[in-house]
Amino acid sequence: MKKLVLLGGGYGNMRVLRELLPNHLPDDVTITLIDRVPYHSLKTEYYALAAGTVSDQEVRVSFPEHPHLHMQYGEVTKIDLEENLIHMANSDPVPYDELIIGLGCEDKFHNIPGANIHTHSIQTIGKARDTYQTLNNLPANSVVSIVGGGLSGIELASELRESRPDLKIKLFDRGKTILSSFPERISRYVQNWFNTNGVDVVNEANITKVEEGILYNNDEPVQSDVIVWTAGIQPNHLVREMDAEKDQQGRVVLTKYHNIPGNEHVYVVGDCASLPYAPSAQLAEGQAEQIVQVMLKRWSDKELPEELPTIKLKGVLGSLGKKQGFGMMAERAITGRIARILKSGVLWMYKYHKG
Repeated sequence: MKKLVLLGGGYGNMRVLRELLPNHLPDDVTITLIDRVPYHSLKTEYYALAAGTVSDQEVRVSFPEHPHLHMQYGEVTKIDLEENLIHMANSDPVPYDELIIGLGCEDKFHNIPGANIHTHSIQTIGKARDTYQTLNNLPANSVVSIVGGGLSGIELASELRESRPDLKIKLFDRGKTILSSFPERISRYVQNWFNTNGVDVVNEANITKVEEGILYNNDEPVQSDVIVWTAGIQPNHLVREMDAEKDQQGRVVLTKYHNIPGNEHVYVVGDCASLPYAPSAQLAEGQAEQIVQVMLKRWSDKELPEELPTIKLKGVLGSLGKKQGFGMMAERAITGRIARILKSGVLWMYKYHKG
């Protein structure tokens, strides 16, 4: 039996499972999925979990069941590409014949002193839970500083405003305007929402140091009861430690078939893969579909296509609380209620395995 091991139960490897199960997995292949927790977590919704507007159960999806699918829960300590072994913290190493690495990302602190110690995170479900506890135990009129004006920071700030209208929320963004890489219509709409709802957007921010209860912006201290970091990501540390070629962001450089050069049995999916797009759940799923097609052809000794098709991304959607949103769909800017409805619909389709 061939042993296919999936590292991480994120969006990429969940799509691998949905593509292979129940009917497309060869009879001579077994799958072992290794993850820290016994369910798939909807990472794109961690901001709402942290803000306290959805329950823990709402951001969890059960893994599929199949006679050839085995689950192993625990902490991975090393990926041994030479011996084809996955080393675990509290159990025996797991051997593999084929490996798909989908371990996701971690916060990137840009070497800012104290940022990794004195800030909260929403990068894992455990960290999002901890952030929820901290934010929702704050007394009235506390100051929450959110560092990073990208999608995660914007969604967290707006959701927290609806959850805790008594808090003073500051959102620190490096750009001259919020979402400066988006069309002006979207940037202006989001800025107006924050103005109307009392979120203080600090533009052209430059965080130079973080101490307990103090954020230094352009070296000026900002008193903060809680600081949440959403200002950048990097691949999981296990991937950064792997002996493989990386790009400037530390992501693994791959062949056109999504495997490590010189090793057609090891694939990398999602945030850890060097691709010509910004990391996203949508991109990880598109890549996973292609990985499955490549594996099936290799398993059956069929010739691979000369080129794989370009992964088509449908767009990006963000929320501003439960009633408003923004996004780009087919290169068209959308704002308001319809954007929020579309995002809710996409989430519903995904959760019920129809997307």
